[in-house]
Formats: sequence, C-alpha cells, structure tokens
Amino acid sequence: MLSIESIVKGFGNQELFDHTSLQINPGERVGLVGRNGHGKTTLLNIIAGIDHPDDGKITYPSGYRLGILPQKIQFSQNSVRDEAMTGLPPHERDQYWKAEKILAGLGFSDSDMDRDPKEFSGGFQVRLNLAKVLVAEPDLLILDEPTNYLDITSIRWITQFLTAWPREVLLVTHDRGFMDHVVTHIAGIHRCKIRKIAGNTAKYYDQVAQDEEVYEKTRQNEEKRKKEIETFITRFRAKARLASMVQSRIKTLEKQQSKEKLEKLKNLAFSFNYLPFAGKQLLRVEKLNFSYTPDRPLIHHFSLTVQPGDRIGIIGQNGKGKTTLVKLLTRQLDPVSGTVTYNPGVSPGYFEQTNVSSLNDNQTIEETLIDAHPDFDRQAARNICGAMMFEKDAALKKIGVLSGGEKSRVMLGKLLLAPLNLLLLDEPSNHLDIEACDAFIDALNAFEGAVILVTHNEMFLHTLANRLVVFKQDQIKLFEGGYQEFLDKDGWEETTETDTAQPRSPGLSKKALRQKKSEIIAERSRVIGPIQKKITGIEDAIEACEIKIKSVNESLLTASREGDGDDIQTFSKELADLEARVEALFLDLEQETRKLDSMNQPFDNQLKELERL
Repeated sequence: MLSIESIVKGFGNQELFDHTSLQINPGERVGLVGRNGHGKTTLLNIIAGIDHPDDGKITYPSGYRLGILPQKIQFSQNSVRDEAMTGLPPHERDQYWKAEKILAGLGFSDSDMDRDPKEFSGGFQVRLNLAKVLVAEPDLLILDEPTNYLDITSIRWITQFLTAWPREVLLVTHDRGFMDHVVTHIAGIHRCKIRKIAGNTAKYYDQVAQDEEVYEKTRQNEEKRKKEIETFITRFRAKARLASMVQSRIKTLEKQQSKEKLEKLKNLAFSFNYLPFAGKQLLRVEKLNFSYTPDRPLIHHFSLTVQPGDRIGIIGQNGKGKTTLVKLLTRQLDPVSGTVTYNPGVSPGYFEQTNVSSLNDNQTIEETLIDAHPDFDRQAARNICGAMMFEKDAALKKIGVLSGGEKSRVMLGKLLLAPLNLLLLDEPSNHLDIEACDAFIDALNAFEGAVILVTHNEMFLHTLANRLVVFKQDQIKLFEGGYQEFLDKDGWEETTETDTAQPRSPGLSKKALRQKKSEIIAERSRVIGPIQKKITGIEDAIEACEIKIKSVNESLLTASREGDGDDIQTFSKELADLEARVEALFLDLEQETRKLDSMNQPFDNQLKELERL
C-alpha cells in the first residue's frame, strides 16, 4: 500500500499539485490519467524518489518494493536471458525460466535468448527493460507508457499478465483500451488535484464532467443569491422597521464565500486541411515485392487500390514489414519489383514514428512549422500552434524543451498546414495523452480523404478501420472488413509468438481448444451475468445517492446560512437517510462481489488449464 499525503509541487509559475492526496490500496491496479504537462511523469518521479514534493509526503510500509520501468536503456550482460535475469530477486537469480517466460511473452524467440541486447532495435530494447521490471515481481509496479513499441500480440499478452498481477500497479498509457482492460481504478490529475474512482476511464471522465457541471450551477446560483441579497440591502437599508432583516442579510453576505469560475481547459481540437479529389483511385499498388536480404522476403506479390474515404489499418507483429510497407508507399524505399502509382491530384501527408528525432531542438515551434511550409505566413503557423495547444508565448518554446507528447503534436501540426487528401500515419498516437488521442480519432473520422494507418492501438482500429492489411504467418494479405470482423474470422491466436506455456496436449487441436474456451466463457456469462447485472445496479444506485448527497449538502449549507430552521431539519433528515442508504448499498455490493469472485473461480481455473494446454 502506498499513500501520498497532501503534496504540493510546482515549477516556476506552473502549479502542478495543490495539497492533494492519493492512496493505492493492496491489489489495486490504478490507471493515472491527465493531460500532457499536468504532472503525470512528475508524480511518478516523486513516488520513485527521483523528484521531491515542495510539501507533503509519500509513505509506504517497510520492505515495500517499487518496480519502475526505466526510460534509459543500459545493459550490463551479453545475452538477453542474462540481462533479464538481473531483474530477479537475489534468491531467484538462477531461475532463468522465469526470465524466459516473460521474454517470450514480450515477443523474444528462443533464438533471441542468447543474442547480445545491443543487437536489437530500440523497441526490443525497451521490451527487455520491461522484462527486467516484470521478473522482479515488486509490490508496486510503476509503468509509464509500457505499450510504446509493443505490437498487438505483445500488448494482449501484457494485458493478461497485468490483469493477473496479485499486487499493485500504477499505469500511465495513451492506449485507453489497454488501460480499461487492466485497471481497477482511475486516478486523474485535474486542476492540480488527484481524484481516484473505481472503474474505467469513461466512468472517470463522466464523473469529472458531472462534478464540473454541478460546481458551475452551484456557483451561478450562489452568485444569483448574492446579487439578490445585495439588492435587498441596497433597497431597504434606510427603512428602520427592516433594519434587523438588513443586518441579517449583511452578516449572511459576509459569511458567504464566492466560488471562483473554473478556467476553461483547452482541448486538442483540430481538423486536417482537405484537398478535393475527383478521381476514383488515389493510389494503386501492383505486385509489390521487397526484401532487405534475398533469403527473407518481407512483402511478396502485394497489390492494393486506395480510394477516397478508405480507412486502411496495417496490422501485424513487429518486424514483419508494416513500417517498410509505408515507406514503400511513400517512396522512401524502392521495391525490388512492382509499382506504386499516385494518380494526378493526390496530395499525401506522412507521419513517421521516428520523425520526432528529426526536429531541430534549437528552433521554436513556430519556426518549425514555417520551415515545413514556407508558402504559409506567420499567422497561419500561429493558428496551427493554437490548434495544437501552443498558444501565445508557448509557440515560441524551443523544440529541445518539449516533452515527447508535445513533440508529437508539433509533428501533427506540420500535417495541418498543407491541403491533403491522403494521410499515411505510422504509430501517430505514441506519446499523446488520452484526450489528445480522442481528438485525433475525431479528426481522422472527419477527414474526407483516405487514411492508411499503422497502429497497435486496438481502439483506433475498432473505431476507424474499414479495411486491413494484415502481416500474418510471414505473409501479407488484404482483409476486406473492419477490425472486429477480422477478430471474429481470423484473430491472432494462430500467429501469436508470445505463447509461453507448455506443449499442447496431443488430444486437443487448436480449434478444439478455442471451441472449449468459447463454451467455458459462454457458460460463465450465463451463470454470473445476473450477479454482474445486480452489482452494476448497486453501483448505479450508490452513484445516484452520492450525487443526491452532494445536492442536499449544498441545500443544507444554504439553509444554514439563511437560518431557516425548517429547511435545516428537513435536509438534515434527508442527508442522514441518504448516508444510511449508501452504507447499506456498500454492504450489499461487498456481499455480491464476494459471491461473484467465488462463482468466477471455477471458470478461471478451467481457462487457466486450457492456457496450459
């Protein structure tokens, strides 16, 4: 268990935390959300002891171990296996199979185990860093963007791994779907405070919006009431027979504390500049072949026609050729054979995941945008800066001082200036926060041109893709349909190189295992469905009571200020009844949750046994 008590932290004129607290209880998996620049990384650094609060403290039990995914790549061993084993506790340093199991789950093959870590790409080196943290089995696992550079199958594996994690997790990720699958609670940094709720991101953001709406309505009512009192005082101050009433109103006014109007938080909200295109085909790929070495073809005999309105997702495991295909489509690479033909009038825009490193650290954001499109004036560049949340003097920040998320926004800003009708995007969501990802999806949905997108974010694929280019089983093929159709018809089971368990039983085929798994899941849904429905009903009732309690509290406060005895008595009784109701509901919730866990256990055991097979 970890407790953050009334911490204060700021940098210069920017206040990040204002006497705010957070507690992570045993077994909780907490997703940390908040806008870029609002303190997520700073909070992780404070917990890790890398940074310190200006006031307040962090406490946890003696012997409580933190496991933190380091951003710095540094290896001391000559093999992947040995490097991963450095994360094992001292008394387990010889248990190499634990390291191998984690490594396999993260996409390392058997032949990779003896290779030098320095031979691998940056993405696989990040995975190795992650493996060293996971094998340590700390009490609190702190993960900052663990899915960057992971492919879909690895993300699915780590989702299952973290869901089964028996201790605490604190997770920061831009992948909203991944977070919702893993966490039990959301802790949000909002207006310099941290608030934790049970549930997923949707529930958290709904609650924040609801609270802000209640605050604003209460503020407006209080302002209206204040003006009414002031008008009464002004009108009747001179009337002797009303002197006592006037004095009472004056005292009420003196005691009343005005609520500050909430500053409107700017959201990333933008649209791509569409260049009309009258043709039926933007791009035609015919019989494309490519390989870096003759003995390992990446792309073989691939053809594709891109039409206006297409949303094409390129999916598959890392190292199979997704980025290579995009580079062939953008003509950064020449094919061994075959053709890539753009029709006249096509204006493409390209976002590459590694292009952030191409930015000039000594330029300002404004200068970067102007250099990218010299035909556009300074005002046009400033407009894009505003859309990317770099308003006023923020547009004059040097690239070198920006965070990863801010640099990604600059790269997106470069795409917004020129009119386009074809977007080719390679992992554009890395380093964007959840709010920015939501705005990005909205912008892509509204874009009238075609989109070709490489992503491992399954929420993006579910929301956007109407066609797929699939790298699977060392082949590339076109799937005509959305991502859910792909999962229903093909899925990832046959291609998952992340299986870490024992050999399959010869008595059951893969198809039979999948069928058995479906039967168990269906039966579990039938058995526990009514209980889950009851739990949801109890949670909704608790939420409704809490909203009502807040409203009654406000009414009771108003009655107290006005000295209205009848209302005070009425609201006090209503408040007591509501609090008793909430307490009873929580007891019901605890009882039903225990029942659900008990009924779930046999099904979990059956599914684990199938995984072993």
